[in-house]
Amino acid sequence: MRIEGKVVLITGASKGIGAACAAELERRGARLALTARSEADLGRVGGPGAARVAGDITQPEVQRRVIERTLEAYGALDILINNAGLGLYGASWKASPEEARRLFELNFFAPLSLTRLAIPHLRRGGAVVNVSSIAGKVTLPWMTLYSVSKFALGSWSEGLRMELEPRGIHVLEVCPGYVKTGFQSHALGARPPETVQKGRRFAITPEQCARAIARGLERDARIVLTPRAGWLFVLARRLFPAFVEARLARLARETA
Repeated sequence: MRIEGKVVLITGASKGIGAACAAELERRGARLALTARSEADLGRVGGPGAARVAGDITQPEVQRRVIERTLEAYGALDILINNAGLGLYGASWKASPEEARRLFELNFFAPLSLTRLAIPHLRRGGAVVNVSSIAGKVTLPWMTLYSVSKFALGSWSEGLRMELEPRGIHVLEVCPGYVKTGFQSHALGARPPETVQKGRRFAITPEQCARAIARGLERDARIVLTPRAGWLFVLARRLFPAFVEARLARLARETA
């Protein structure tokens, strides 16, 4: 796919991966439609011509307004990037039903609903990008429910890819590892184990993640896992499941 001239709608666009994607794709010639909760933060992302809608993307009226504003501004839509997300740390059985529902509303049901509204307007040759996580490929016991929400997003991405193939619309699943954003400070629940915090030495920047997403779009990739070393973690889980589970369980004891 050639990004230049494409109309791109990005959720969770005010900070982190979303803001970095806006900058990277705009640099490559994309026209932007942006949405996030904070109007002030959103105003600092993208050029003066970007279309913006501030609001809670889990709300149906906001989802409709985002699509309408994009079409008003550009008359078309080529790429939808479902980036907005929320973390939840701690044992799954300790999470409240309210926390679990809030997590799934943003991480799964919002992308599902927004994509349903967007598909009739996505032009042939366009794409849906679902920003998942490496935790959607390997279950992490200190954030089990987060993993479950991302596994759901990944499984849906796979099915959606096959469903949209006749329409000529591609689906890209993005699975970042540790990214240097404010994700942890906004997550629900307990703090992650100290051992997990040490994983920051393998962290990538939002800008690195955005470049990986752009490259994935350009080559019509099915999955982008960044950094690439994350594939070793996924492969180890498939080949040596008992060993990997034992190691992860040891880390999980820190949150018990």
